[in-house]
Amino acid sequence: MKLKMLALACASSFIVGCATQPASSVNPIHAAELSTPYTLKTGGEIPERQQNLSISHATLAFSFDFDKEILFGDTTLTLQAPSPQQEISVDLDTRFAIESVWLNGTKLPEQQFSNPEGELIVSPNSDVAFPATLRVVYSGHPRTPIRAPWDGGVMWEETPDGHPWLATAVQGEGCDLFWPCIDQPYGEPATTELLITVPNPLVAASNGVLIDTQEKGNDRTFHWKTKSMHNTYGIALNIAPYEKLTQNFTSIYGNTYPLTYYHLPENEDKAKALFAELPEMITFFERMIGPYPFADEKVGIVQTPHLGMEHQTINAYGNEYRKDDAGYDWLMQHEFAHEWFGNQLTNDNWDHMWLHEGFGTYMQPLYAQYLHGNEAYFVKLNAQRKGLANAHPIVSNELMSEEDVYEKGPAGDIYAKGSWVIHTLRGLMGDEDFFRSVTELVYGRVDPKPGNFKPIFANTQDFIDIVNKNSTHNLDWFFDVYLFSAALPKLDVARTENDVTFTWKTEGDLPFPMPLEVSINGKVTTLDMQNQTSLTVSQYDVVIADPNSKVLRYEQRFEDYKAWQEEQAEMKKKQTEE
Repeated sequence: MKLKMLALACASSFIVGCATQPASSVNPIHAAELSTPYTLKTGGEIPERQQNLSISHATLAFSFDFDKEILFGDTTLTLQAPSPQQEISVDLDTRFAIESVWLNGTKLPEQQFSNPEGELIVSPNSDVAFPATLRVVYSGHPRTPIRAPWDGGVMWEETPDGHPWLATAVQGEGCDLFWPCIDQPYGEPATTELLITVPNPLVAASNGVLIDTQEKGNDRTFHWKTKSMHNTYGIALNIAPYEKLTQNFTSIYGNTYPLTYYHLPENEDKAKALFAELPEMITFFERMIGPYPFADEKVGIVQTPHLGMEHQTINAYGNEYRKDDAGYDWLMQHEFAHEWFGNQLTNDNWDHMWLHEGFGTYMQPLYAQYLHGNEAYFVKLNAQRKGLANAHPIVSNELMSEEDVYEKGPAGDIYAKGSWVIHTLRGLMGDEDFFRSVTELVYGRVDPKPGNFKPIFANTQDFIDIVNKNSTHNLDWFFDVYLFSAALPKLDVARTENDVTFTWKTEGDLPFPMPLEVSINGKVTTLDMQNQTSLTVSQYDVVIADPNSKVLRYEQRFEDYKAWQEEQAEMKKKQTEE
């Protein structure tokens, strides 16, 4: 079953004027067939025309032709800058035909704007004073992801009963795949309104609070509004004939806010079971980290045709209701973790993406420990430990795009290695100092309460400064080895008939005074390890270094296991080719 809609509703209470019309009736900047390299990156080098810009408000209006897979957009951005500028720009995929551009309510002639590579440049006859409103009316077939959510774009799928099922997921390539934006971490609009027009019986689930739904003929426009900064790649469209589960939740801080799950009508019992997991998850995060950051909006989950993504207050979920051995849905828990690590706390440069993904990944073993104790905790940590590459430092201290991180940098190590770095830091600092440091990183203060904090930007050095403030000793050496070096520290163990000697070896001979627990016949001793350290033992004593797995270090057994896995994969590939 296909549904078609060609124009946005022109409801005056939502937006001034009709948002758009079919591209064939105007003389737009024509759309390109493929996205440019500029569009397909997010973050990295900042164009000169955007370096001083910020977005105080964004109004994003959308409608769709589901038959032809066309998105019609009408975006108005309120831009701020410290001083007037001759030119300004925002980012928008060249796949879209730009039908008109308006500056402060005046339609610009075509010679005053251009979009050759995906940077929409506005060059009016006089300097732009701020605040300024920039309106862009556009349409086209947006990029369709090959393998969402790892590959970004707009998905035009169908539900099992044949209705349209549209979803966006653009973390890797950025917000400019479907709306004009500043495609940088700092480009978060302070507030956003989304006006999404769809035909009945479709429902549009998005960020923030649902303000109103207006009916016009067979169409209805869902008016969503955020109350805080929202992550640029976290702005999301989700359209299907959804049903909704909702309940009010009272947190450990005493505030009450709504929990909402938009799901397809199929598998209602499984949807209810998943929804029932949310209260305990929220309580865990609030106990361990601090208050849910967006309580004045909602806790939102929406079923999607892709696996999942941390879309702020409307987290995408497509894990098909699969439980893991810890008794919870790891995918929903991981994406929900990003409300704290990614949405409340946002890295100010993709080079520091481990703050999102390392902490987000560590929340799975930590939740398993919270539910079931240490055995479940270490089962999950061990699973994460097996795949570390250690080919690049987790942090380069350079301006990075998201593509740089995944294709030229640490890639998957920002997840699992980041998680293990956090585990090791926790053991080194102790729970009280560690969790105080994490809370301060996330909220910018150690005493967060509902209403006394806002989303913040931070980077690795911010975290190091916080850790050093909360530690009895300076821990720069820890981060030098684990974050700014690629290789793991190696523990050399030399044993004779009379003693055993332990020595830390690091890349570049960096200092690494990591305390080391050693078990001798079950009795555990902690070695200071400021220098090489020896213990007296007999040839019959059982000696185990780091018996409680507190320290991330090089271990040959994991390298042997990876080599075996690679051999098996190569054998399987040859068998398939034969």
